[in-house]
Amino acid sequence: MKTGFTIGKFAPFHKGHKYLIDTAIKEMDELYIVVYDTPQFNIDINTKIKWIKNEFSSVKILKAFDSPKQYGLDEESVKIQMNYLTNIIKDVKVTHFYSSEEYGEYVAKYLNIQNVLVDPYREKYNIRATNIRKNLKEYKEYLEPDVFNDINLNLV
Repeated sequence: MKTGFTIGKFAPFHKGHKYLIDTAIKEMDELYIVVYDTPQFNIDINTKIKWIKNEFSSVKILKAFDSPKQYGLDEESVKIQMNYLTNIIKDVKVTHFYSSEEYGEYVAKYLNIQNVLVDPYREKYNIRATNIRKNLKEYKEYLEPDVFNDINLNLV
C-alpha cells in the first residue's frame, strides 16, 4: 500500500496547497496531512483543518502542536525537526513525502521513503502563503471563498 504524507502551516490554505494534495491523492492509496498549529491571521488549527477537509474529505489529518522553533537545512535543525515529525507520524507507515520545498529530500532521506516534489518552481500556481499574509486582497484569487472569508473576518 502506498501511503503519502505532507506537512504544512496552511496559513492560509491556497490553490498551491490544493494542487499538491490533489496530486498526492491521485498517486497514493492513503494520504496524511500534518497540520501545524502556527497561528497566522489568528486562525486556529481546527479552522485550517476545516479548509482542507472541505476540499479533501478522504485525507487523514494529524495535528502538530508546539513545534520546534529551530528551522533550517543544517544537520542539527533537520535532526530536531525530524525527531518532532517522527513522533507525530509514528503510527503511520508512510512510503512517500509530498512537498514543493527543498526540505522534502531531507524528510524523505531521514524516513527512508520516496520524495515527491510537486511544482517546486511554482509554475502551476505562483504563490506562497507568505505573500498572501502580506497582502490578502492582492492574492485573493488563490483562495477559496471560505478561506478568504475566515481570514478577512479575523482581520477586522
